Amino acid sequence: MTNASVPELPTATKVVIIGGGIAGVATAYFLAKEGIATVVCEKGRVAGEQSSRNWGWVRKQGRDPREIPAAKLSLDIWAGLETDLGSDLGWTRGGISYLAANDKEMQGFERWLEDVQPHQLDSRLLSARETDALLKTDGSKWAGALYTASDGRAEPGKAVPALATGARRLGTVILEGCAVRGIETEAGRISGVVTEKGEIACEAVVCAGGVWSSLFCRSLDITLPQLKVRATACRTTPGPRPFESAVDAGPVAIRPRQDGGFTVAPGTAVAFDIVPDALRFFRDFLPALRGQSGKLRLRLGRPFMEELMRPKRWRPDEVTPFERVRVLDPEPDRAFAEAAFAAAKAQFPHLQGTEIAETWAGAIESTPDAIPVLSEVESLPGFYIATGFSGHGFGFGPAAGRLMADLVSGVTPRVDIAPFHFSRFANGSDLTPYDFT
Repeated sequence: MTNASVPELPTATKVVIIGGGIAGVATAYFLAKEGIATVVCEKGRVAGEQSSRNWGWVRKQGRDPREIPAAKLSLDIWAGLETDLGSDLGWTRGGISYLAANDKEMQGFERWLEDVQPHQLDSRLLSARETDALLKTDGSKWAGALYTASDGRAEPGKAVPALATGARRLGTVILEGCAVRGIETEAGRISGVVTEKGEIACEAVVCAGGVWSSLFCRSLDITLPQLKVRATACRTTPGPRPFESAVDAGPVAIRPRQDGGFTVAPGTAVAFDIVPDALRFFRDFLPALRGQSGKLRLRLGRPFMEELMRPKRWRPDEVTPFERVRVLDPEPDRAFAEAAFAAAKAQFPHLQGTEIAETWAGAIESTPDAIPVLSEVESLPGFYIATGFSGHGFGFGPAAGRLMADLVSGVTPRVDIAPFHFSRFANGSDLTPYDFT
């Protein structure tokens, strides 16, 4: 647990947030700044899952054009967050670079720049020579790069706990080890939640449960098409730092860390365990599967039977799947990590003297169109969803929190969130992910 003292379960509040990852905690923080009483219920510990296991990138670059306004808002929030919280988050505007191996990849970058031109970003193309100059390399290994100097990075292990501390300071109650089992309604509206420790009366519930969101929604007869992929990363021992940019170099992505090392991850490979929901949502995800077929490493094994046997509904007095798995801690694919580290050393000589210090994995929740859900569910007034960040959640998190706080408090959101509405999964909207290539 992140707090030495354990708060008592309140009997009533205005808003209950399910999930103590960055989306849930940021929503609580911004609601607290508006003076709205909020309780966060986290089944395990704050930032125990993907919010502390991600790459730490904060970017506008390469995003679906529909996400750009919210991504810009998030960068603005990140820029002032250390001052607002009075905490070191490891925030740095070091820029982000996507390297192109050939002219075809450069053409993909050009198309993206055309698509996002109305948003007036500082993203630009670099020639092979300019790329070498940025990365302090020699020999023009790349055809060029897409570079956004104003993008940045932060330390996942610091940022979310600091946000939680800031929310607590403003009056938010954060309950760790407290799973929400279900909701209560009155006259068709949310009236409370049932937790493993008792009931809390409330007027609104925000489901920000990451990979668990679809299962929770299913227990309420709400269909949320969401699947998870398992991503592996590692950190290196400290080494020389010739550049500050985070870099996506195709088979490998690297980020300079505050501790002097680097976070290294496979840039184009993630593991996907075939589970019953993959069959249930096959039609929704078919366009995404076609576009990502070369990146997914499909596996059929124990997770299929585990999830097949997992209860989909339960009584309020029953132990739920959320209590049986307090912190989802998937096994890292060490072969992925070692291959990525070898590729990083081959491409960036300054990594030659470093070693892998730690390897880990996280579960990323994804939607069919690879953009999040930030929305009220119209069939259940007072119930909101903030999930499906598809690997973008850490950088996007502060904006998600700000926009959800606006939505829940009845304020017009600061940027257009219509593309993120839950109804798109049922109204015939095109769910094909944006093709960056």
